[in-house]
Amino acid sequence: RRSGRFSSAISKSVRPGCSDSEVLLNVFAHELAQRGKLQPTEEDVFAAVTDVHNRCVGGYAVVAMITGYGIVGFRDPHGIRPIVFGQRHTDEGVEYMIASESVSLDVLGFTLIRDLAPGEAVYITEEGKLHTRQCATNPSLTPCIFEHVYLARPDSIIDGVSVYKARLRMGEKLAEKILRERPEHDIDVVIPIPDTSRTAALELANHLGVKFREGFVKNRYIGRTFIMPGQAARKKSVRQKLNAIELEFRGKNVMLVDDSIVRGTTCKQIIQMAREAGAKNVYFCSAAPAVRFPNVYGIDMPSAHELIAHNRSTQDVADLIGADWLIYQDLPDLIEAVGGGKIKIESFDCAVFDGKYVTGDVDEAYLDKIEQARNDSSKIKTQAVSAIIDLYNN
Repeated sequence: RRSGRFSSAISKSVRPGCSDSEVLLNVFAHELAQRGKLQPTEEDVFAAVTDVHNRCVGGYAVVAMITGYGIVGFRDPHGIRPIVFGQRHTDEGVEYMIASESVSLDVLGFTLIRDLAPGEAVYITEEGKLHTRQCATNPSLTPCIFEHVYLARPDSIIDGVSVYKARLRMGEKLAEKILRERPEHDIDVVIPIPDTSRTAALELANHLGVKFREGFVKNRYIGRTFIMPGQAARKKSVRQKLNAIELEFRGKNVMLVDDSIVRGTTCKQIIQMAREAGAKNVYFCSAAPAVRFPNVYGIDMPSAHELIAHNRSTQDVADLIGADWLIYQDLPDLIEAVGGGKIKIESFDCAVFDGKYVTGDVDEAYLDKIEQARNDSSKIKTQAVSAIIDLYNN
């Protein structure tokens, strides 16, 4: 399970501050109980999902077990979060699996059947019978584009789009922008910040005609730094997470490539590490546009004022992170990179970049609540209270 995948929703009938997954579970359980059946049928399950869609607004992809009867999976009517299902044949018959990404099916020997459509549900009975039903009135596919930028594995296919191919195209678009804006660049080497940016960085280097090198070694035992509470903890984790290979930096003009810039803490520390390793100049490239707005559909992204690009220009951000110059991906180019493959996707949720929330019900009052709940001081207080409760219980 990942934050923002299984599941995230806002129930209009439940007070704010609760776990969104718990809210969604209770709403679904309540709607199923409303059917008044001791043994729910697929019709009852699909009717319950329909009522969940009517009561809940947001981005969610849900897998739930109805003990003794089967497993249900469903996706929000906008298709913001990904969900797929597949099958494999065994000596006992056909088995089914539901997951957030196709790679989960691959590694367990399942064959991808397809993505669930926005608003659609799949119900697999205990006997192994598969049922699907569209449960939303006006579904529309507007998937979260940040899945392709950062969250998804490159070997996954989401809504028919290869994440790997999308990231290759991101690198192409970045190279084109660099050649437009800095045709006389003096980049000696392109170095990715592992791991998500590696695919885009490789294609960027190919199109620029410069060397691609692995300049950082990653410690696999450190988690994602951008969601860690507290600036000091994030700075310490970056130093523990990456180590520079000095010979790739010494005396060179280095282009560092990352998938995105959120708080700016990580890239600032990495740029400093590159300079300490002997880089002559350090340029920085983001495969995504500037992240200026909070995510409200399940990603635990910082509050708006903790986003380094919020109300700042590109030059302001470059100065803050210590880069000699900075290039962001343009949003139209990102949309074309992800939606421009064989499978055409007309629209994406790009709210973290443009502030346009696809559900149409996110206002300043709600964003203010998000701000209060997600800032560092609030998270640190929450952790302290939780620690005290755990100490008391133990």
